[in-house]
Amino acid sequence: MKNNKLKLTFKPYSLDLKYVFTVSSNSRVSTEIMLIEIEYDGIVGYGEASLPPYLPETQKSVDKFLSKIDLSQFTNPLDLESIINYIDNIEPDNTAAKASVDIALHDLSGKMMNKPLYEIWGFEKFCAPETSFTIGLDTNEMVIKKTKEALNYNILKVKLSKDNDKEIIKCIRSLTNKTLYVDVNQGWTDKYYALDMLFWLKEMGIIFVEQPLPKENVKDIKWLTENSPLPIFADEGIQRLGDLNKISDVYSGINVKLMKSTGLSEARKLIDAANKIGMQTMIGCMTETSCAVTAAANLAPLCKFADLDGAQLITNDLFDGMKIKDGKIIMNDIPGIGVIKMN
Repeated sequence: MKNNKLKLTFKPYSLDLKYVFTVSSNSRVSTEIMLIEIEYDGIVGYGEASLPPYLPETQKSVDKFLSKIDLSQFTNPLDLESIINYIDNIEPDNTAAKASVDIALHDLSGKMMNKPLYEIWGFEKFCAPETSFTIGLDTNEMVIKKTKEALNYNILKVKLSKDNDKEIIKCIRSLTNKTLYVDVNQGWTDKYYALDMLFWLKEMGIIFVEQPLPKENVKDIKWLTENSPLPIFADEGIQRLGDLNKISDVYSGINVKLMKSTGLSEARKLIDAANKIGMQTMIGCMTETSCAVTAAANLAPLCKFADLDGAQLITNDLFDGMKIKDGKIIMNDIPGIGVIKMN
């Protein structure tokens, strides 16, 4: 007998990073995640919550949130709006936990319709921008090693903090003239230092800078954006759709991530809204398996920039999904978000 009820299951997992990953606030060698499955009529949709230590959610908090979900009240798995609205209203916050369910529901619905998600949305899979590859804060020797290993990418995203920022950029520039983005992760604190650095980074061929100042310093960031020779993108400074009006005149662009925005549904709305008001958009990720990264890649055709290298930074991926060739995002024709679970 077929099971015509939605069944949610989940289990914790830990991602092992290829190298120590350092940003301005922390270093880590692994990332906790929660793996999600939603089954209906023998079809399984996959999802994931990525839980880096600098964000408030943990495997324990995600377990607690997911345990409150009762999907038995829904008879139509394709009624995504109703189900996702129910999930969102269980409790505030818990954005990664909500994203995991959202991703699994989109995967399930695509499989039920036997179509890739990007096709359901009417997107052309070949229109995605190239993705960048992230170079975390490290010693000169490791920065050189990582840069040399990034042969498959034409764009590098460089993490800065303050102490040796110029040294890192000079080190990379001694090896390559590839396009560079910079991500400070709120690591600079003085707007005048930040402005001086932005002019210097412009001279070094940097395209834009992400979250140079703490997100709370809204006035300073607005001043910096108004005086900067480079676009300033929000990362920590933007979470959900409701935040956009608050920061639309503060930043030049936004980095949208599924784990911040509660998943694909809201991320798509956020990107559309930002594009309409003339803000530049990037689709990004945390350190994630190919499940969440491939899900996010379905939104890449809407964005000018992409930073979808999360699965390339780990050694124990559980999924096979989108590929990266010469920096280009290569989507497949697998129904749903586009992944196959390997084990």
